[in-house]
Amino acid sequence: MEDRLEKQIAFIREIDKEKFIQRMTLLTDGKRRENDAEHAWHLAMMCFLLEEYANEDIDVLHTMEMVLIHDIVEIDAGDTFAYDYKAQETQAEREMAAAKRLFGILPEDQGKKLMDLWQEFEAYETPEACFAHTLDNFQPVMLNAATEGKSWKKWGATKAKVLKRNEKSQLGSKTLWDYSYKHFIEPNIQKGNIKEEEE
Repeated sequence: MEDRLEKQIAFIREIDKEKFIQRMTLLTDGKRRENDAEHAWHLAMMCFLLEEYANEDIDVLHTMEMVLIHDIVEIDAGDTFAYDYKAQETQAEREMAAAKRLFGILPEDQGKKLMDLWQEFEAYETPEACFAHTLDNFQPVMLNAATEGKSWKKWGATKAKVLKRNEKSQLGSKTLWDYSYKHFIEPNIQKGNIKEEEE
């Protein structure tokens, strides 16, 4: 029992490092970037509040567990920026190595549960995984819109790139995707914060 508890505490201490992983998305005041832990908390709250808009009935607790752990691998692998296509070439390999190390800290049964959750999220096949991905896309778009497209402008985001990044959002929730496009993306295209095409 004590050995099990020691492993659990070691993992809990290790995942504190998620608070240091900076994402590219700015907070609503536009003054600093959010970290992975803040992002995961935000998605869990969104899942609890917005589950009625999922395309299919979902297990809310299961989906919340998924969004809480989906970026833990970035402790080792780092955050791969949505528009960094070079880094995306090695992302899967880096993140799998991270998952094995991090989830391997836990007792075997819990390590397997978290690995299964993470792999389910990555596979994008269950209603829960699809909805989790919708939220993972919806949240940064919402925050980008809240800052008048500050990050989109900084990185020269184009309509094609934003749509490519969000192309599977409707698989989890057509309602949230439609809302995101109408209220967050389209207005920022009209304002020039998202460019119509590459210059």
